[in-house]
Amino acid sequence: MKIVGSSFSRCLLAVTAVSFFLGAPVKAQEADGVTDYAIAQFGTPPAVVDGPLPDALEAAVQVAFVESVTRGGWGEAQNAALAEIAVSGDARLAWMVADLLRFVSSPELASALGVAAAQLLEVDPPRQNEWGVITDYLIAWDIPAPPGYLDVKRTIFTAIVPGWERIFVEGDIDWRLVSWGGVLIDDRPFDTTDEPCNCIPAADNPEVIAAAEVSWLDDGDVVFGVEVNGEYRAYPRQIMEVREMVNDTLGGRSIGMPYCTLCGAAQAYFTDRLPEGIERPVLRTSGLLIRSNKVMYDVNSYSVFDTFLGKAVTGPLAEKGVQLEQATVVTTTWGAWKAAHPETTVLVEALALGRDFDFRNGRDANGPIFPVGDVDPRLPVHEDVIGVVTASGQPVAFQRSAAIAALTRGEEIGVENVRLRMDAGGVRAVDAGGRDLGSHQAFWFAWSQFHPGTALWPQ
Repeated sequence: MKIVGSSFSRCLLAVTAVSFFLGAPVKAQEADGVTDYAIAQFGTPPAVVDGPLPDALEAAVQVAFVESVTRGGWGEAQNAALAEIAVSGDARLAWMVADLLRFVSSPELASALGVAAAQLLEVDPPRQNEWGVITDYLIAWDIPAPPGYLDVKRTIFTAIVPGWERIFVEGDIDWRLVSWGGVLIDDRPFDTTDEPCNCIPAADNPEVIAAAEVSWLDDGDVVFGVEVNGEYRAYPRQIMEVREMVNDTLGGRSIGMPYCTLCGAAQAYFTDRLPEGIERPVLRTSGLLIRSNKVMYDVNSYSVFDTFLGKAVTGPLAEKGVQLEQATVVTTTWGAWKAAHPETTVLVEALALGRDFDFRNGRDANGPIFPVGDVDPRLPVHEDVIGVVTASGQPVAFQRSAAIAALTRGEEIGVENVRLRMDAGGVRAVDAGGRDLGSHQAFWFAWSQFHPGTALWPQ
């Protein structure tokens, strides 16, 4: 069996982009729990069996999905096992087929696996991008995992990247939705990020300079602005697209900043002032994704975090209930940020490692390139929104273009305790007293799938 390197096929996801506003979350559901818009896009899901696998089918699973990777090959025994799986009528097994598909580079084997998964799901076999197409169906239809799923998935993934052995453990995480992002794990200890790695290299304690010293940024370049206790810092998108993770100190606080290029989301989490006995989490990129959002983890404890929510979902930090507090990240331009906050510091150009990526306007321009399944149709998938959670726990998304237009006209925007205000050409959410509420910008598909009950402004 051949496995892929860092390249991947483009996910051709056909999403109907309906641009209208609803005040309440989309709630229309079919009896089986699948959203009506998922059925509109993907059709009616197959019937799903329940209970344990028959002994013969369990043996076929071991041959096809375990022995093929642990023994490093695909032969007649695997072909026979796959044929038995394909005719089993157990749609749950398509998850294991999809997991193996992610690492297969042989067109013949990918086609055979795609045909088997399509037979299980009762759909036409995909003609290309078998992994992406099949996984979209599985996510959209919420097909349950088969018995023993995590053990098999761990075997497949750790055969490729042994560094994931401490990642694939039980926890408050839906392992069905976790896939490979095409890169390896960044497992370097804290503050050793000057050492090269075959990974997306986080930056610890990045070097910064004053705004007046900056000559390499144009005024129109996008930056992610953060303010903590009156101290301002700009994180240029050119650097964040290379690093995707920064562990920094600002305003006397420790922060971790993940940037998911796929979701258009830069976030900032406070990684200090945690319960007694908990060491500061050092955030790293795992090389894994969940519905096209990067999976971050703490390199000290190997606890996995939900990147969008800042909640530890596996490992010692999950057991201790660690929930990181979020600071606001303002997405704006360098010219606007330095004009509004001339005292700001900015990361030095060397941190970009000589690269100048623009994923948003290049690689990601035509929609998500990894499977995301069904997408809330109230906005186009790549519409920019400002997301925040109200005091009552209600997630709210504000369409960025509409919010900026309204604020520029002098209108007030508020939902419950949340008030929006302009900051250096971007938008931040505060309460009635001006206290920061930890908002950030993201693509609509990402915000809505990690906050499925979100309300959308204007109501």
